[in-house]
Amino acid sequence: MSETQKTILVVDDDAAVRTVLTRALTRAGYKVSSGGNASAMWQMINSGEGDVLITDVVLPDENAFEMIPRIKSRRPDMPIIVMSAQNTIMTAITAAERGAFEYLPKPFDLNEMLGVVRRALEQAASAAARKKTAGGLAGEDLPLIGRSRAMQDIFRIIARMTQTDLTVMIYGESGTGKELVARVLHDFGKRRRGPFVALNMAAIPRELIESELFGHEKGAFTGAAQRYAGRFEQARGGTLFLDEIGDMPMEAQTRLLRVLQEGEFTTVGGTKPIRADVRIIAATHRNLKQMIATGQFREDLYFRLNVVPVRLPPLRERLDDIPDLVNHFLKQASEDGLAHKRFSAEAMELLKKHRWPGNVRELENLVRRIVAIYSEEEIGPEIVKTELAEIGEATPSVEAASSVSLSERVEDWLNAYFARYGESLPPPGLYDRVIREVEAPLISAALAATGGNQLRAAELLGINRNTLRTRIRDLGLTVMRSGRLGRRKEG
Repeated sequence: MSETQKTILVVDDDAAVRTVLTRALTRAGYKVSSGGNASAMWQMINSGEGDVLITDVVLPDENAFEMIPRIKSRRPDMPIIVMSAQNTIMTAITAAERGAFEYLPKPFDLNEMLGVVRRALEQAASAAARKKTAGGLAGEDLPLIGRSRAMQDIFRIIARMTQTDLTVMIYGESGTGKELVARVLHDFGKRRRGPFVALNMAAIPRELIESELFGHEKGAFTGAAQRYAGRFEQARGGTLFLDEIGDMPMEAQTRLLRVLQEGEFTTVGGTKPIRADVRIIAATHRNLKQMIATGQFREDLYFRLNVVPVRLPPLRERLDDIPDLVNHFLKQASEDGLAHKRFSAEAMELLKKHRWPGNVRELENLVRRIVAIYSEEEIGPEIVKTELAEIGEATPSVEAASSVSLSERVEDWLNAYFARYGESLPPPGLYDRVIREVEAPLISAALAATGGNQLRAAELLGINRNTLRTRIRDLGLTVMRSGRLGRRKEG
Protein backbone atom coordinates (compact mmCIF):
# COMPACT_ATOMS: atom_id res chain seq x y z
CA MET A 1 0.00 0.00 0.00
CA SER A 2 1.49 3.36 -0.95
CA GLU A 3 1.86 6.15 1.57
CA THR A 4 -0.85 8.20 -0.20
CA GLN A 5 -3.35 5.47 0.70
CA LYS A 6 -2.68 5.69 4.42
CA THR A 7 -5.46 7.16 6.55
CA ILE A 8 -4.79 9.14 9.72
CA LEU A 9 -7.50 9.50 12.36
CA VAL A 10 -7.47 12.86 14.16
CA VAL A 11 -9.56 13.30 17.32
CA ASP A 12 -9.62 16.58 19.26
CA ASP A 13 -12.47 18.68 20.61
CA ASP A 14 -10.65 21.81 19.41
CA ALA A 15 -11.79 22.42 15.83
CA ALA A 16 -8.74 24.61 15.15
CA VAL A 17 -6.37 21.75 16.05
CA ARG A 18 -8.31 19.35 13.81
CA THR A 19 -8.16 21.82 10.94
CA VAL A 20 -4.42 22.49 11.26
CA LEU A 21 -3.60 18.76 11.46
CA THR A 22 -5.93 17.85 8.60
CA ARG A 23 -4.35 20.43 6.30
CA ALA A 24 -0.79 19.42 7.19
CA LEU A 25 -1.44 15.68 6.85
CA THR A 26 -3.33 16.15 3.58
CA ARG A 27 -0.45 18.18 2.15
CA ALA A 28 1.87 15.34 3.20
CA GLY A 29 -0.18 12.93 1.07
CA TYR A 30 -2.34 11.21 3.69
CA LYS A 31 -6.08 10.75 3.90
CA VAL A 32 -7.61 12.17 7.08
CA SER A 33 -10.75 11.32 9.06
CA SER A 34 -11.46 13.50 12.07
CA GLY A 35 -13.81 13.75 15.02
CA GLY A 36 -14.34 15.86 18.11
CA ASN A 37 -15.06 13.29 20.81
CA ALA A 38 -14.49 9.74 22.04
CA SER A 39 -17.72 8.46 20.49
CA ALA A 40 -16.61 9.56 17.04
CA MET A 41 -13.20 7.98 17.67
CA TRP A 42 -14.71 4.65 18.71
CA GLN A 43 -16.97 4.62 15.67
CA MET A 44 -13.98 5.04 13.37
CA ILE A 45 -12.00 2.38 15.28
CA ASN A 46 -14.87 -0.14 15.13
CA SER A 47 -15.32 0.41 11.39
CA GLY A 48 -11.70 -0.63 10.80
CA GLU A 49 -10.83 2.82 9.49
CA GLY A 50 -7.41 4.40 9.89
CA ASP A 51 -3.75 3.36 10.00
CA VAL A 52 -2.62 5.77 12.74
CA LEU A 53 -4.65 7.50 15.47
CA ILE A 54 -3.78 11.00 16.71
CA THR A 55 -5.86 11.98 19.75
CA ASP A 56 -5.98 14.51 22.52
CA VAL A 57 -5.92 12.99 26.01
CA VAL A 58 -8.85 14.96 27.45
CA LEU A 59 -12.00 14.57 25.33
CA PRO A 60 -15.48 15.86 26.24
CA ASP A 61 -16.97 12.40 26.86
CA GLU A 62 -13.99 10.28 27.95
CA ASN A 63 -10.28 10.33 28.73
CA ALA A 64 -8.25 8.88 25.85
CA PHE A 65 -5.91 7.08 28.24
CA GLU A 66 -8.88 5.05 29.48
CA MET A 67 -9.72 4.12 25.89
CA ILE A 68 -6.27 3.01 24.79
CA PRO A 69 -6.54 -0.55 26.22
CA ARG A 70 -9.85 -1.05 24.40
CA ILE A 71 -8.42 0.36 21.20
CA LYS A 72 -5.38 -1.92 21.53
CA SER A 73 -7.67 -4.89 22.04
CA ARG A 74 -9.67 -4.01 18.94
CA ARG A 75 -6.82 -2.72 16.73
CA PRO A 76 -3.53 -4.04 18.21
CA ASP A 77 -1.39 -3.02 15.22
CA MET A 78 -2.57 0.60 14.97
CA PRO A 79 -0.09 3.12 16.51
CA ILE A 80 -1.64 5.74 18.79
CA ILE A 81 -0.14 9.23 19.09
CA VAL A 82 -1.46 11.23 22.04
CA MET A 83 -1.36 15.01 22.50
CA SER A 84 -1.91 16.88 25.74
CA ALA A 85 -1.72 20.37 27.17
CA GLN A 86 -1.16 18.76 30.59
CA ASN A 87 2.58 18.62 30.07
CA THR A 88 3.70 16.68 33.15
CA ILE A 89 6.06 13.74 33.55
CA MET A 90 3.05 11.62 34.55
CA THR A 91 1.37 12.34 31.21
CA ALA A 92 4.43 11.06 29.36
CA ILE A 93 4.76 8.01 31.60
CA THR A 94 1.05 7.17 31.37
CA ALA A 95 1.19 7.45 27.59
CA ALA A 96 4.11 5.01 27.48
CA GLU A 97 2.59 2.56 29.95
CA ARG A 98 -0.79 2.54 28.21
CA GLY A 99 0.89 1.62 24.95
CA ALA A 100 0.87 4.90 23.03
CA PHE A 101 3.40 5.04 20.19
CA GLU A 102 4.37 8.62 21.06
CA TYR A 103 3.34 11.52 23.27
CA LEU A 104 3.58 15.13 22.04
CA PRO A 105 2.97 18.09 24.35
CA LYS A 106 0.81 20.96 23.15
CA PRO A 107 1.58 23.21 21.44
CA PHE A 108 3.31 20.80 19.09
CA ASP A 109 5.53 21.34 16.06
CA LEU A 110 3.84 20.28 12.81
CA ASN A 111 7.06 19.01 11.27
CA GLU A 112 7.72 16.94 14.37
CA MET A 113 4.18 15.55 14.23
CA LEU A 114 4.63 14.54 10.59
CA GLY A 115 7.91 12.84 11.47
CA VAL A 116 6.21 10.87 14.26
CA VAL A 117 3.43 9.80 11.88
CA ARG A 118 6.00 8.56 9.36
CA ARG A 119 7.80 6.55 12.03
CA ALA A 120 4.53 5.13 13.32
CA LEU A 121 3.56 3.91 9.84
CA GLU A 122 7.00 2.38 9.29
CA GLN A 123 6.81 0.50 12.59
CA ALA A 124 3.27 -0.69 11.90
CA ALA A 125 4.34 -1.99 8.53
CA SER A 126 7.26 -3.98 9.92
CA ALA A 127 5.81 -5.39 13.17
CA ALA A 128 2.81 -5.27 15.51
CA ALA A 129 2.91 -2.64 18.22
CA ARG A 130 4.54 -3.77 21.45
CA LYS A 131 2.27 -4.86 24.27
CA LYS A 132 2.76 -2.96 27.50
CA THR A 133 1.22 -3.31 30.94
CA ALA A 134 -0.85 -0.52 32.42
CA GLY A 135 -1.53 0.58 35.97
CA GLY A 136 0.63 0.89 39.04
CA LEU A 137 0.94 4.68 38.70
CA ALA A 138 1.44 7.00 41.62
CA GLY A 139 -0.19 10.40 41.86
CA GLU A 140 0.83 13.65 40.22
CA ASP A 141 3.10 14.58 43.14
CA LEU A 142 6.41 13.89 41.41
CA PRO A 143 8.51 17.07 41.61
CA LEU A 144 9.94 16.30 38.17
CA ILE A 145 8.11 19.27 36.76
CA GLY A 146 8.46 21.48 33.71
CA ARG A 147 6.62 22.85 30.71
CA SER A 148 9.84 23.90 28.99
CA ARG A 149 10.81 22.07 25.81
CA ALA A 150 13.98 20.75 27.47
CA MET A 151 12.00 19.08 30.26
CA GLN A 152 9.31 17.80 27.90
CA ASP A 153 12.01 16.06 25.83
CA ILE A 154 13.41 14.52 29.02
CA PHE A 155 9.94 13.33 30.06
CA ARG A 156 9.58 11.51 26.77
CA ILE A 157 13.02 9.87 27.04
CA ILE A 158 12.27 8.74 30.60
CA ALA A 159 8.88 7.38 29.56
CA ARG A 160 10.53 5.23 26.88
CA MET A 161 13.27 4.03 29.22
CA THR A 162 10.83 2.83 31.89
CA GLN A 163 9.90 0.06 29.49
CA THR A 164 13.49 -1.21 29.08
CA ASP A 165 16.39 -2.45 31.20
CA LEU A 166 18.97 -0.32 29.38
CA THR A 167 21.71 1.37 31.36
CA VAL A 168 21.08 5.11 31.74
CA MET A 169 23.67 7.82 32.43
CA ILE A 170 22.24 11.03 33.94
CA TYR A 171 24.26 14.23 33.59
CA GLY A 172 23.53 17.44 35.46
CA GLU A 173 24.74 19.98 37.97
CA SER A 174 24.13 19.48 41.66
CA GLY A 175 20.50 20.07 42.57
CA THR A 176 19.00 19.39 39.13
CA GLY A 177 17.23 16.20 40.23
CA LYS A 178 19.45 13.34 39.04
CA GLU A 179 18.37 10.93 41.78
CA LEU A 180 14.75 11.89 41.19
CA VAL A 181 15.06 10.81 37.55
CA ALA A 182 16.62 7.54 38.68
CA ARG A 183 13.72 6.97 41.09
CA VAL A 184 11.16 7.58 38.35
CA LEU A 185 12.95 5.16 36.03
CA HIS A 186 12.79 2.54 38.78
CA ASP A 187 9.31 3.23 40.21
CA PHE A 188 7.64 3.04 36.80
CA GLY A 189 9.99 0.50 35.23
CA LYS A 190 10.02 -3.26 34.76
CA ARG A 191 11.89 -3.75 38.07
CA ARG A 192 9.63 -1.60 40.25
CA ARG A 193 8.78 -4.56 42.51
CA GLY A 194 12.49 -4.92 43.35
CA PRO A 195 14.59 -2.67 45.61
CA PHE A 196 16.03 0.72 44.66
CA VAL A 197 19.54 1.00 46.12
CA ALA A 198 21.65 4.14 45.83
CA LEU A 199 25.36 4.68 46.44
CA ASN A 200 27.04 8.09 46.26
CA MET A 201 30.66 7.58 45.24
CA ALA A 202 31.68 10.99 46.56
CA ALA A 203 30.40 10.14 50.06
CA ILE A 204 32.29 6.85 50.48
CA PRO A 205 36.02 6.65 51.44
CA ARG A 206 38.00 5.33 48.49
CA GLU A 207 39.24 2.28 50.39
CA LEU A 208 35.66 1.21 51.20
CA ILE A 209 34.01 1.62 47.79
CA GLU A 210 34.69 -1.95 46.59
CA SER A 211 33.37 -3.39 49.83
CA GLU A 212 30.26 -1.18 49.61
CA LEU A 213 29.63 -2.23 46.01
CA PHE A 214 30.41 -5.93 46.11
CA GLY A 215 30.31 -6.79 49.82
CA HIS A 216 32.95 -8.63 51.84
CA GLU A 217 33.46 -11.91 53.67
CA LYS A 218 34.10 -12.24 57.39
CA GLY A 219 37.77 -11.65 58.07
CA ALA A 220 38.46 -10.20 54.61
CA PHE A 221 40.21 -7.23 56.25
CA THR A 222 40.75 -5.73 59.69
CA GLY A 223 37.38 -4.88 61.16
CA ALA A 224 35.37 -7.25 58.92
CA ALA A 225 33.72 -9.05 61.84
CA GLN A 226 30.96 -10.56 59.71
CA ARG A 227 29.89 -11.04 56.12
CA TYR A 228 28.47 -7.93 54.46
CA ALA A 229 26.16 -7.94 51.44
CA GLY A 230 27.20 -5.11 49.12
CA ARG A 231 24.93 -2.87 47.07
CA PHE A 232 24.89 -5.25 44.10
CA GLU A 233 23.43 -7.97 46.33
CA GLN A 234 21.08 -5.56 48.11
CA ALA A 235 19.68 -4.39 44.76
CA ARG A 236 19.11 -7.90 43.37
CA GLY A 237 16.04 -7.85 41.11
CA GLY A 238 15.87 -4.06 41.23
CA THR A 239 17.89 -0.95 40.39
CA LEU A 240 21.37 0.12 41.51
CA PHE A 241 21.87 3.88 41.30
CA LEU A 242 25.55 4.88 41.20
CA ASP A 243 25.58 8.60 41.94
CA GLU A 244 28.64 10.76 41.19
CA ILE A 245 30.21 7.95 39.15
CA GLY A 246 32.98 10.36 38.16
CA ASP A 247 34.34 10.14 41.73
CA MET A 248 34.85 6.37 41.54
CA PRO A 249 38.55 5.45 41.97
CA MET A 250 40.26 3.73 39.05
CA GLU A 251 40.62 0.33 40.74
CA ALA A 252 36.88 0.23 41.49
CA GLN A 253 36.17 1.26 37.89
CA THR A 254 38.08 -1.79 36.71
CA ARG A 255 36.02 -4.12 38.91
CA LEU A 256 32.75 -2.47 37.89
CA LEU A 257 33.65 -2.86 34.21
CA ARG A 258 34.31 -6.57 34.77
CA VAL A 259 30.88 -6.97 36.41
CA LEU A 260 29.15 -5.20 33.52
CA GLN A 261 31.00 -7.36 30.99
CA GLU A 262 30.61 -10.72 32.71
CA GLY A 263 27.36 -10.22 34.61
CA GLU A 264 28.81 -11.54 37.88
CA PHE A 265 31.08 -10.51 40.74
CA THR A 266 32.80 -11.80 43.87
CA THR A 267 32.82 -10.26 47.30
CA VAL A 268 36.02 -8.85 48.78
CA GLY A 269 37.78 -11.90 50.19
CA GLY A 270 35.35 -14.27 48.47
CA THR A 271 35.86 -16.79 45.66
CA LYS A 272 32.32 -17.80 44.67
CA PRO A 273 30.88 -15.82 41.72
CA ILE A 274 27.53 -14.10 42.35
CA ARG A 275 25.23 -13.21 39.46
CA ALA A 276 24.56 -9.47 39.11
CA ASP A 277 20.81 -9.12 38.62
CA VAL A 278 20.39 -5.33 38.63
CA ARG A 279 19.65 -2.46 36.33
CA ILE A 280 22.41 0.15 36.47
CA ILE A 281 21.62 3.87 36.47
CA ALA A 282 24.59 6.19 36.90
CA ALA A 283 24.84 9.95 37.37
CA THR A 284 27.52 12.61 37.45
CA HIS A 285 28.04 16.37 37.40
CA ARG A 286 31.49 15.90 35.86
CA ASN A 287 32.63 15.94 32.22
CA LEU A 288 33.56 12.28 31.76
CA LYS A 289 35.04 12.88 28.30
CA GLN A 290 37.56 15.29 29.78
CA MET A 291 38.30 12.80 32.57
CA ILE A 292 38.94 10.11 29.96
CA ALA A 293 41.37 12.43 28.17
CA THR A 294 43.30 13.01 31.42
CA GLY A 295 43.30 9.33 32.40
CA GLN A 296 40.88 9.71 35.32
CA PHE A 297 38.04 7.61 33.89
CA ARG A 298 38.10 4.42 31.85
CA GLU A 299 36.87 4.89 28.30
CA ASP A 300 35.56 1.31 28.07
CA LEU A 301 33.54 1.79 31.27
CA TYR A 302 32.17 5.06 29.89
CA PHE A 303 30.79 3.29 26.83
CA ARG A 304 29.27 0.58 29.03
CA LEU A 305 27.48 3.16 31.18
CA ASN A 306 26.62 5.79 28.58
CA VAL A 307 24.08 3.62 26.72
CA VAL A 308 21.23 6.14 27.11
CA PRO A 309 22.47 9.61 28.16
CA VAL A 310 20.01 11.99 29.83
CA ARG A 311 21.24 15.54 30.37
CA LEU A 312 19.26 17.56 32.92
CA PRO A 313 19.30 21.32 32.23
CA PRO A 314 20.22 23.67 35.08
CA LEU A 315 17.34 25.78 36.39
CA ARG A 316 18.80 28.93 34.81
CA GLU A 317 18.14 27.35 31.39
CA ARG A 318 14.44 26.73 32.14
CA LEU A 319 13.38 29.76 34.17
CA ASP A 320 9.82 29.57 32.83
CA ASP A 321 9.38 26.38 34.87
CA ILE A 322 9.86 28.28 38.14
CA PRO A 323 6.15 29.12 38.79
CA ASP A 324 5.15 25.46 38.48
CA LEU A 325 8.01 24.39 40.74
CA VAL A 326 7.20 27.06 43.33
CA ASN A 327 3.53 26.08 43.42
CA HIS A 328 4.52 22.44 43.86
CA PHE A 329 6.81 23.28 46.79
CA LEU A 330 4.09 25.48 48.33
CA LYS A 331 1.67 22.56 48.11
CA GLN A 332 4.22 20.25 49.74
CA ALA A 333 4.85 22.74 52.56
CA SER A 334 1.11 23.03 53.19
CA GLU A 335 0.75 19.24 53.32
CA ASP A 336 3.61 19.17 55.84
CA GLY A 337 1.61 21.39 58.17
CA LEU A 338 3.00 24.81 57.25
CA ALA A 339 0.71 27.71 56.45
CA HIS A 340 -0.77 28.03 52.97
CA LYS A 341 1.04 30.75 50.97
CA ARG A 342 1.11 32.17 47.49
CA PHE A 343 3.66 34.24 45.56
CA SER A 344 2.62 37.44 43.80
CA ALA A 345 3.31 37.85 40.09
CA GLU A 346 6.06 40.39 40.88
CA ALA A 347 7.69 37.99 43.32
CA MET A 348 7.64 35.23 40.69
CA GLU A 349 9.35 37.54 38.20
CA LEU A 350 12.13 38.22 40.68
CA LEU A 351 12.65 34.51 41.18
CA LYS A 352 12.95 34.08 37.41
CA LYS A 353 15.76 36.66 37.31
CA HIS A 354 17.96 34.81 39.81
CA ARG A 355 20.78 32.58 38.52
CA TRP A 356 20.04 29.62 40.85
CA PRO A 357 23.51 28.06 41.13
CA GLY A 358 21.98 25.46 43.46
CA ASN A 359 19.26 24.71 40.89
CA VAL A 360 15.91 23.19 41.89
CA ARG A 361 17.18 22.21 45.34
CA GLU A 362 18.10 25.84 46.07
CA LEU A 363 14.66 27.01 44.91
CA GLU A 364 12.92 24.43 47.11
CA ASN A 365 14.94 25.48 50.16
CA LEU A 366 14.15 29.15 49.53
CA VAL A 367 10.40 28.51 49.19
CA ARG A 368 10.23 26.40 52.35
CA ARG A 369 12.27 28.96 54.32
CA ILE A 370 9.97 31.79 53.24
CA VAL A 371 6.86 29.79 54.12
CA ALA A 372 8.28 28.95 57.52
CA ILE A 373 9.47 32.37 58.68
CA TYR A 374 7.04 34.89 57.11
CA SER A 375 3.46 35.40 58.29
CA GLU A 376 2.14 37.07 55.13
CA GLU A 377 -0.32 34.96 53.12
CA GLU A 378 0.89 36.51 49.85
CA ILE A 379 4.65 36.66 49.40
CA GLY A 380 5.56 39.91 47.68
CA PRO A 381 8.70 41.12 45.91
CA GLU A 382 10.14 42.74 49.05
CA ILE A 383 10.36 39.39 50.85
CA VAL A 384 11.90 37.72 47.81
CA LYS A 385 14.46 40.54 47.47
CA THR A 386 15.42 40.14 51.12
CA GLU A 387 15.87 36.39 50.86
CA LEU A 388 17.75 36.52 47.56
CA ALA A 389 20.07 39.13 49.06
CA GLU A 390 20.79 36.70 51.91
CA ILE A 391 21.91 33.94 49.55
CA GLY A 392 23.54 36.38 47.10
CA GLU A 393 23.30 36.60 43.33
CA ALA A 394 25.84 33.81 43.06
CA THR A 395 26.92 32.36 39.77
CA PRO A 396 27.79 28.74 39.05
CA SER A 397 31.25 27.61 40.07
CA VAL A 398 34.01 27.54 37.50
CA GLU A 399 33.97 23.76 37.69
CA ALA A 400 30.22 23.58 37.03
CA ALA A 401 30.32 26.18 34.29
CA SER A 402 33.20 24.51 32.48
CA SER A 403 32.20 20.90 33.09
CA VAL A 404 30.49 20.76 29.71
CA SER A 405 32.00 22.59 26.72
CA LEU A 406 29.90 24.63 24.31
CA SER A 407 30.59 22.19 21.48
CA GLU A 408 29.40 19.31 23.68
CA ARG A 409 26.23 21.18 24.59
CA VAL A 410 25.55 21.90 20.91
CA GLU A 411 26.28 18.27 20.04
CA ASP A 412 23.88 17.04 22.73
CA TRP A 413 21.20 19.46 21.52
CA LEU A 414 21.62 18.30 17.92
CA ASN A 415 21.53 14.63 18.90
CA ALA A 416 18.30 15.19 20.81
CA TYR A 417 16.90 17.24 17.91
CA PHE A 418 17.60 14.47 15.37
CA ALA A 419 16.33 11.81 17.78
CA ARG A 420 12.89 13.45 17.78
CA TYR A 421 12.58 12.63 14.07
CA GLY A 422 13.66 8.99 14.37
CA GLU A 423 14.60 7.53 11.01
CA SER A 424 13.28 10.54 9.10
CA LEU A 425 15.15 13.81 8.65
CA PRO A 426 14.19 17.21 10.09
CA PRO A 427 12.99 19.90 7.68
CA PRO A 428 15.62 21.70 5.52
CA GLY A 429 17.38 24.80 6.79
CA LEU A 430 18.99 23.30 9.89
CA TYR A 431 22.26 25.20 9.43
CA ASP A 432 20.57 28.62 9.50
CA ARG A 433 18.36 27.63 12.45
CA VAL A 434 21.32 26.53 14.56
CA ILE A 435 23.38 29.61 13.67
CA ARG A 436 20.49 31.88 14.68
CA GLU A 437 20.11 30.03 18.00
CA VAL A 438 23.81 30.60 18.82
CA GLU A 439 24.25 34.05 17.26
CA ALA A 440 21.48 35.85 19.17
CA PRO A 441 22.74 35.04 22.71
CA LEU A 442 26.34 35.67 21.59
CA ILE A 443 25.49 39.19 20.40
CA SER A 444 23.33 39.75 23.51
CA ALA A 445 26.20 38.76 25.84
CA ALA A 446 28.64 41.04 24.02
CA LEU A 447 26.25 44.01 24.25
CA ALA A 448 25.57 43.36 27.93
CA ALA A 449 29.32 43.15 28.63
CA THR A 450 29.89 46.52 26.94
CA GLY A 451 26.89 48.26 28.47
CA GLY A 452 25.02 48.36 25.17
CA ASN A 453 27.88 50.09 23.30
CA GLN A 454 27.58 48.64 19.79
CA LEU A 455 31.01 49.86 18.65
CA ARG A 456 32.76 48.14 21.58
CA ALA A 457 30.56 45.07 21.19
CA ALA A 458 31.51 44.82 17.52
CA GLU A 459 35.20 45.05 18.45
CA LEU A 460 34.71 42.36 21.09
CA LEU A 461 33.05 40.08 18.54
CA GLY A 462 35.68 40.81 15.87
CA ILE A 463 33.19 42.21 13.34
CA ASN A 464 32.52 45.75 12.14
CA ARG A 465 29.72 47.89 13.54
CA ASN A 466 27.63 47.80 10.36
CA THR A 467 27.72 44.01 10.33
CA LEU A 468 26.56 43.96 13.95
CA ARG A 469 23.67 46.29 13.19
CA THR A 470 22.70 44.19 10.18
CA ARG A 471 22.72 40.97 12.19
CA ILE A 472 20.60 42.54 14.97
CA ARG A 473 18.07 43.66 12.35
CA ASP A 474 18.06 40.37 10.42
CA LEU A 475 17.57 38.36 13.60
CA GLY A 476 14.50 40.44 14.45
CA LEU A 477 16.07 41.71 17.69
CA THR A 478 16.05 45.00 19.53
CA VAL A 479 18.55 46.39 22.06
CA MET A 480 17.00 46.79 25.52
CA ARG A 481 18.07 49.38 28.11
CA SER A 482 20.08 46.73 29.92
CA GLY A 483 22.09 46.16 26.77
CA ARG A 484 20.53 42.69 26.35
CA LEU A 485 18.58 41.75 23.27
CA GLY A 486 14.85 41.13 23.03
CA ARG A 487 12.63 39.90 20.25
CA ARG A 488 11.12 42.68 18.18
CA LYS A 489 7.35 42.69 18.35
CA GLU A 490 5.63 42.53 15.00
CA GLY A 491 2.97 45.10 14.06
